[in-house]
Amino acid sequence: MAQDRPRVVIVGAGFGGLTLARALRRAPVEVVLIDRQNYHTFQPLLYQVATAGLEPEEIAHAVRGIFQKRRSVRFVMGTVVGVDWNASAVLLDDGDRIAFDYLVLAAGAVTNYFGIEGAAECTFPLKTLEDAIALRSHIIRQFEEADRHPERIREGLLNIVVVGGGPTGVEMAGALVEWFELVFRKDYPHLPMNRARVLLVEALDTVLAPYDERLQQYARQQLRQRGVELHLGDPVARVTPEAVYLQSGERIPTRTVIWAAGVRACPLADRLGLPQTRGGRIEVAADLRVPCRPNVFVIGDLAASRDETGRLHPQMAPVAIQGARHVARQIQRLLRGQETEPFRYRHRGSMATIGRHAAVAELKGGVRLTGPLAWFAWLALHLVQLIGFRNRLQVLINWAWNYFTYDRSARLIFHIQPISVNELPEIKYAELENPEHDTS
Repeated sequence: MAQDRPRVVIVGAGFGGLTLARALRRAPVEVVLIDRQNYHTFQPLLYQVATAGLEPEEIAHAVRGIFQKRRSVRFVMGTVVGVDWNASAVLLDDGDRIAFDYLVLAAGAVTNYFGIEGAAECTFPLKTLEDAIALRSHIIRQFEEADRHPERIREGLLNIVVVGGGPTGVEMAGALVEWFELVFRKDYPHLPMNRARVLLVEALDTVLAPYDERLQQYARQQLRQRGVELHLGDPVARVTPEAVYLQSGERIPTRTVIWAAGVRACPLADRLGLPQTRGGRIEVAADLRVPCRPNVFVIGDLAASRDETGRLHPQMAPVAIQGARHVARQIQRLLRGQETEPFRYRHRGSMATIGRHAAVAELKGGVRLTGPLAWFAWLALHLVQLIGFRNRLQVLINWAWNYFTYDRSARLIFHIQPISVNELPEIKYAELENPEHDTS
């Protein structure tokens, strides 16, 4: 890369970071993209990996493969643990430093347990591929155990509790009941499948709270018709390895609790000494720059960006993608000596699927869809948004196979330990001060 060009360092290869790197690929800058994994994960389909509908590699794409023909973009696999503001360099966990002219923080979010006792230790998050594989293996393992020891079913071996009634929780609950009914009933003919329960727990009195009331009602109706037990308006009080306790006093015996109740900013935000707001998000000005750092931008789940009324933007992929494109334009404006412009998020709609032929969609202009039409629209949108033709083709083939055969192929048990994204390694200060590690 040409050394006379300004260097833009992007932390995070999620939706925001990846979109920004692609948007800057023809700009007169050097781009350094840093992520702890060497691949981009299409998170909206993680639940399908967890329920054996898709394989992990079908929703992930190697970052280096995306930028093979773009010499102006360099990828670094590493974990950012801090920033040396005086030297304008990001600090990696192995002691390396990477200098920057412009820094864009797009590290995303991690699971938020809201301080609930036992939640972090006894539940399964769904933020990474490792999480999805570990959850899938665990669920299948429970059925194998129940097949060998049916008397243990009364201990909650086949009870799956999903905490959180947002899109992730609703999609997960709907996929689980389909998995049990269409696949496990054939795999385990001796098990009483009517005793395999999926319970959705939500602190509010409805699911999909941000959606129109009619869509909420449709989602509740569909979930109940498909066999999901709804516990609404009854928050989780604590979680143990054997049960979930609700604030009403109800005890639900289970060995599997899936936590889809919320997110908070990546812990990196806590280490930077920048102003933060609710959920650890970093305060930004209207143009997505940090007020006290004019060469630092924040996008996506990490940014406390706001609309015209002062409300925080939702932590969703479309916000990150639009924010990335906005920042790409602002960096180029700054290079030309122009003033920056404020970020305007344009909400183009929301979708959530409940199961086969059932979904809800709120589209631009107040258009609201339910049923098969919304379901096929959801499939088409997510297929188009996947990165890489091969990934799209594999997902399409798998979806078609699942649809026509009522079967799923990915039912393998792997012994995998999920990687915690809620914690960062300790900074090795001695190494950070060693100039031999400087990669600027």
